[in-house]
Parts: sequence; structure tokens; C-alpha cells
Amino acid sequence: MGTLLVKHMNFPCGRAVAGVALAGFWSLAALAQSATPVLVQPDGSYATVPLEKDVVVVKVVQNAPINLQKAPSMKEGLATNVERMTHWINRACKEGKKPDFILFNEFPLTGYSAGTREEKLKFTIRIPGPETARIGELAKACDTYVVFGSYATDPDWPGHILSLNTVIGRDGKVKKAFWKTRNVIRFMAEETPTTTLENVRDRFRAKYGIEEEFPVLRTEYGNIAVSTVQVDPFTFAAYAMRGVEIMLRTSTLFSKTDVQAVSFYNNMYSAMSNITFPPESGVPAHFGGGSLIVDPKGQVMAEDPSNNESFIEAEIPIAAFRKGRRIPRYPLEVVKPVFDQYRQEIPLNHLDLPPDKLPQTNKDMKDLLDSQSRWLN
Repeated sequence: MGTLLVKHMNFPCGRAVAGVALAGFWSLAALAQSATPVLVQPDGSYATVPLEKDVVVVKVVQNAPINLQKAPSMKEGLATNVERMTHWINRACKEGKKPDFILFNEFPLTGYSAGTREEKLKFTIRIPGPETARIGELAKACDTYVVFGSYATDPDWPGHILSLNTVIGRDGKVKKAFWKTRNVIRFMAEETPTTTLENVRDRFRAKYGIEEEFPVLRTEYGNIAVSTVQVDPFTFAAYAMRGVEIMLRTSTLFSKTDVQAVSFYNNMYSAMSNITFPPESGVPAHFGGGSLIVDPKGQVMAEDPSNNESFIEAEIPIAAFRKGRRIPRYPLEVVKPVFDQYRQEIPLNHLDLPPDKLPQTNKDMKDLLDSQSRWLN
């Protein structure tokens, strides 16, 4: 616009001024572009920190927490679940190879709660909090990372139920809390009303920055990320482009094929921890357990196909894997014309609402999605 304005003004040195204006325009454009951090390296490389060892040990725990809704009290239920995690961390540290990562499932502290938003909010934790402090003591004593998921609340997000995956470091401190990127939509008759990055994306980005949308924790044992997302190839491709080498996943129900495919398509190691369901839970046994560790070819390295409480382990030759590795070679330029015309059914930010306007039940969430749908309206 600056150049067009100069062209129509009667300056004897119009061309020179126009050149200056044009240069200024492009400088501003370059400045705006440079304001966005580099998320993917153009040469296919990715950032790392030096490795402390050539081979790392991943242990995956599958256990059955008490559902806090059925505990005598919130305090007693949390205390019991912390002690159950303590039992498995101690076992994982003493039995087999010394672990570098211990991965738990999506809800080892709270169990899965049902009911309205008001009811579910009662059975969440804060991160950091007393539970992460206790687990941090165990992580430090074992000299390992401990990773687990939980429903959580945050005073910055009043009324929202967050699905977070916490990484506690070898020093006992919280290193990262990974937000869930998105929920599976249209998978069941009703919808999950928890808050994810997708449904508050703009406010999330303004608060934390674009780099936190697909964050990578660069550790001395390899680049890791943690996710509870299921059946979503694009999310894991984004993590792979950001330089993830070991994808740690938590779940309450999952597909083994999905875990294998994510590793194979994105050239990364994956580990999945699933909750187990005791007989008194009333949940069919085949929904529980089945935790596994998978190599970049999609081959299973370790697995417990049962619904029993246990842990599995596998060695990852991280130094050999990293040597000469680049991010996957996705054909984005080939598929871009199709992707550009794809219209996502549910728009971003659909849960960026005042606390009293947030959907209270799964049915309320479905009604909200139906009202927001670009495909139905």
C-alpha cells in the first residue's frame, strides 16, 4: 500500500522514495514473520541436548487406582493412590534394569470420574501440588523421570477440567505439564467436555506461546513428549516435525495398532501405559491393560497383554538412533492443495467460554459441538 501511495504522489524522486517504501514494507513483513519462533528446522534437523548415555531404559506401569468418587474421602483416596504409585515406582527401581523413564497411565492418582462438570471438578489435582512433591521425592531417590497423566485444575482456567501429563525430573521437580492437544470428536454418542489445547487455542497461545502447542522436552536421555491423544495421525506428525524421539503416551482405552502406526509413520519410539480395571469396577477386562513399548518400525519391544497390574521395560539405543537422524520426510507440498481446502468440522476455541457457560455434561458438550459444527449448519 505504501508503494501505491508513493506512485500517485508528484515527487521528483518518486522511484527512490517508492523503493524506500517498498523496502520498508518488506522489512515489516520480515519482522512480522521473524516474530514467530522457528518450530521446524528447514534442513530436517532438530534441536537436542547432549546425551548422558547411549542406551536408556523405559519402564511402563499399568495399575488400578482407586476411583476418588468411590473413596471414603478425597484425601484418603489420593493418599491411597499416591502409595500405590510409590509401590510401583519402588518396584520398577529395584527390579530389572535401572529405569530412566517410568511411565504411568492417564489417571493413576484420581481414577476416571464421571458425572457433571461440577462433580468432576471435585476430583482433580493441582500441578504442582502435594502429590507431585511426593512423587518427586521418589523420582529423585530412584534417579529417574516419572511421567503420569491426571485431570487437573488451574486458577488461570476457572471452571475448566484440564487433562495434563506431568513429567517429574531426576531432581524431583516438575519439568513439564503437557496439555492434551485435542479430544476424539464424534467417536461416541456423547462428547467429552474436558478442555484441550484445540478448544481454547487462541487464549492458550496468547498465554503460553505458540511453541507450547507441540512442546518437546529435550532431556539428557533423548527428546520426549507426552500425549493422551488417540487415533490422530496429524498430532503425532507435528510432534515428530518438532523433533520428538520418544513419544510417551497415557490412556484409558487405546488401540495397539495406533501406537504401532504412530511409531512406524513418524520414525520414533513409543510407549503406552493403559489403566487396569479390577473385577469390582464392572468394566470389561479387555478394556484394561495391554501396555506396550514399540520401536520406530512399529515392532513391539515389550508388552503386557493382560489386565493385570505390572510393569514392562525395554532398552532404547538412543545414541545410535539419533546418529544422522532427520525428521520424517512428509510430502506436504504434494498434499497441500487438498489440505488447504479441508474444512475442519468444529472450529477452534469452542470452549473459550465464561465458567458459567461451560457445558456441564457430556450431552451438553455434544449439543455445543452440534451448534458449532460447520458441517451441520
